[in-house]
This record gives sequence, C-alpha cells and structure tokens, in this order.
Amino acid sequence: MALWAPATDADTVQGVPARFVASPASTEEAAAVVTAARDLTIVVRGGATKLDWGLPPRHVDLIIDTRRLTGVVEHAAGDLITVVRAGTPLSTLDFGTQQLALDDPLPGATVGGTVAADTSGPRRMLYGTARDLLIGITVVRPDGTVTRAGGKVVKNVAGYDLGKLYTGSYGTLGLITECVFRLHPVPRARAFVTVPVSGLDAQLAAVRAEQVVPSAVEFDGYSATLAVLVEGTPDGVRDRAARLEKVLGGSCSPEPPPWFGRYPWEPGGTGVKIGVPLSAIASLPGPVRGSAGTGVLYSHLPGLREAAHRAGGHAVVLTAPAAVRQRVDMWGPVPGLELMRRVKDQFDPGHRFAPGRFVGGI
Repeated sequence: MALWAPATDADTVQGVPARFVASPASTEEAAAVVTAARDLTIVVRGGATKLDWGLPPRHVDLIIDTRRLTGVVEHAAGDLITVVRAGTPLSTLDFGTQQLALDDPLPGATVGGTVAADTSGPRRMLYGTARDLLIGITVVRPDGTVTRAGGKVVKNVAGYDLGKLYTGSYGTLGLITECVFRLHPVPRARAFVTVPVSGLDAQLAAVRAEQVVPSAVEFDGYSATLAVLVEGTPDGVRDRAARLEKVLGGSCSPEPPPWFGRYPWEPGGTGVKIGVPLSAIASLPGPVRGSAGTGVLYSHLPGLREAAHRAGGHAVVLTAPAAVRQRVDMWGPVPGLELMRRVKDQFDPGHRFAPGRFVGGI
C-alpha cells in the first residue's frame, strides 16, 4: 500500500504547512489514498519545480507525492505513442529513435506537473504544447473514482477530450496518474543559427521568407539575441542553416545559446508569462525571452501586463515573492471565469483539491 507519513517542516506549499504526506506507487494506490482522504484538502506534488506557481492554497491537509508513480507503462513504436506515469521526470524519458517533444525549462519537472501547468518550451512552435501532444489521460477524481479519457491512437475523437480540461488546471480537478502522448521521430541533425538583434521585425520576416520550417525561433531581449533551431536530415539542416546564416548574418552551432529554453528569472523571483501578437513583440517596453514564432514570452517584470493588454494579448504572473503577490493580481482578467467555477463545482464539489491555487481562488 501507499506510504502515509506525518509531514515534516519541508512539506509546505508556498508557506502553507501540510499535515500528512502520501506516496502512492500506482493508480490503484492513488485511488485508495484519495478515497481514504475524502475529508482532507489535497495538493499534488511531483518534482516541486512549480509548487511556487499560482496562489498559495487556503489549506493543506495532505500532500500526495507522485515520485513513486514513475516509469514508462507502454511504448508502441509503430503507433508513435507512449503511456507514462505522472511522477516520471521528463529528463529520464528515452525512446531511442523517437522522442516526446516537450522541452524541460525547469530541470527535474515531472510528466504530471508539466501537464498540470501546461508548460512548454521553444519547440512548441513545431511540435505543439503538452496540451497538443497529450492524447489520453488517467485521473483519480476527488471522490476516488479512476477516470480514463482519450486513447492510444493519435486520431481519437470519441467522447469528451477531458485531457485538455485537466491540462493547465494546476491540480484543482484531481490527481493525474498516467498520460498518453504522441511521439515524434528524433531528428538526425540539428543546428542553431544565432544572431544579434538589429531590427527584430525585419529579421523575423527574413526567417519566414526563407521557409526553412524551423522547430523554434527564440528571442532573448536580455542579451538582444535571436536564435533559430532547424532540425531534420544532415543535408537538409546544413542547407537550411546556411540560408539562414546568409540572410541573417549570424553564426551556426550544433549547441543552443545558454539562455535558450530557460526562464529569465532566478529561483524565488518574479516570473511572468506573456502572450502577444507577433507584430507586438519588438514594442514591449521591457526585456522578454521566449518564442518569437508563437508570441509566447517570459519576463521578470509584472508591469508588462498593461503593455501586453494594449497589444491585444495577456499576461499571467506565474510566480512571485510574497511581497509582490500582495500587490498584483497574479492571473489578471480571465474570460470564462464563471464557467471555470462551475467546472470546479462539478468535478470537485468539496473544493478539496488545491483549494485557492487557481484563477479566481478556485
């Protein structure tokens, strides 16, 4: 059975102490834990890389630690899918000539935490986000019921796509125990073309005009650098990288620049996620880092929210010290908040899972 233990001084969520910690090693054990804890408030913890994201929970009786829920359940190479337990660190996944094309901006992050927070990195431009790559999910609902949604084929449209509902829900709707993902072939070659920014809009237009199908186009406003990742066959990558070098005047390397795919804030600092139209990236009045190909960017400056809104975008404060949390609205205006409240009421009537951590105090 799962290990139950009294919480220690280290078992806190943003300063809110827990009373107990449980460590299930299977979906069945996880269901037993949730059933036995029907009167307790619960926060799920994986690698704890994003435990400081969102708002502090109002109360924590039990932390369910998923680090014993690890391993690849199935790898169907012919179908390009895998089934992975939620506590598995992304960095440990190895499928040989295939890959789960999710970047790891926070080393140590688990599969379940990545889905729960819907984190992604530079290669979202070509491969999509966790929400796009997830095709099936197993969840223990707050009443202890095990629910499976989606399937093991890429084109699966039967029923409601509950995986997308749980993705980005911050653990407020239940405990994710297994995920089914679409895989992609591992590229045989890759190259990073890096260039100092001398006119971002013109440089991005030049990249688009070359039609090189980049896996990522990343902009770092902190160092005023643009980096383009191309992947594929050795000959194809060599040709496309050479074309980019010519039009951009940059340099080519098989390795990324040190900032590539890393958030621009220190542990314990303020982190902001910004989404704006591509045409507005260069006009943001402060340094940002992220995808110049999709308009998903990150900064350490919460004051960029107003500029993002003026540009027709949005901004969410992912994490911040307590003093900053007291001054800013972490989530900002969110359309559909009342619908989100109704979903929470339906899936977690007792509001026991991660109470208060999500938008609007959900």
